[in-house]
Amino acid sequence: MKILLTGSTGQIGSALSQLLLPEHELIAPTRATLDLADLQAVSAFLNQQRFDLILNPAAYTAVDKAESEPELAHTLNAELPAVLAVAAHKMGARLVHYSTDYVFDGKKRTPWLETDAVNPLSVYGKTKLAGEQAVLALSPEALVFRTSWVYSRVGKNMFNTIWRVSQEREELAFVNDQCGVPNWAPYLAELTLAAITRDIAPGLYHLSAGGETTWFGFVESIIKHLPEGMRRPLVRPINSEQYPTPVKRPAYSVLDNRKLALALAQQIEDWPPQLLRCLRN
Repeated sequence: MKILLTGSTGQIGSALSQLLLPEHELIAPTRATLDLADLQAVSAFLNQQRFDLILNPAAYTAVDKAESEPELAHTLNAELPAVLAVAAHKMGARLVHYSTDYVFDGKKRTPWLETDAVNPLSVYGKTKLAGEQAVLALSPEALVFRTSWVYSRVGKNMFNTIWRVSQEREELAFVNDQCGVPNWAPYLAELTLAAITRDIAPGLYHLSAGGETTWFGFVESIIKHLPEGMRRPLVRPINSEQYPTPVKRPAYSVLDNRKLALALAQQIEDWPPQLLRCLRN
């Protein structure tokens, strides 16, 4: 297959690029060769080539900063996916697009289903919702994967932050009233390729590990399992009011993954084994 991969230096993009087999022709333009915020350039690029598969993990992910840069967030999270969807449909390619748990408001207290009503609380969530809706409308064969709390050894994320600050501080404090699911990017990439290989039905799926925790619980687990010889600071739970941010996060954003598990005909593992795999690597 000839494959276009956007955001190849990001967490999911890096993981996908490492898993794609060498017999595939992978095209992964960098920002220097293709500015994804320049939609005219993206359209011209797509008109010059044909692809069998388009993987789009690229996104504007700075949740708080998006409030002051709504136009750029909308371009990358809503308009770019629409351009890719139109091109994919025209050339007969399958598009795989990634969305977020932030399309929900967090008011539900049981895992969110694909059919639940959406109500994003932020510019980031609203733009990601617009992107997934555009893809599903414009590319009927597309797969849209909502995921959450992505981490890996690549880029800025909670895992890398804790790895660093744990060796600098005696005590850490993290919110214990925001519940979700941490997802290791390489495992998300594995599930993505399984979905493509098994040619699951198009549509919207929740791509997430099982189980649930809070940010405090996730950080506490990272600290507990740090390699021998690394310092393990005390982790203290706080509530969201003690750590105000420009954007309100969903209080409960656990994604129900049963639809994807059924489509793949396999059990999806819980998040703690993924964390241990990440630490072993």
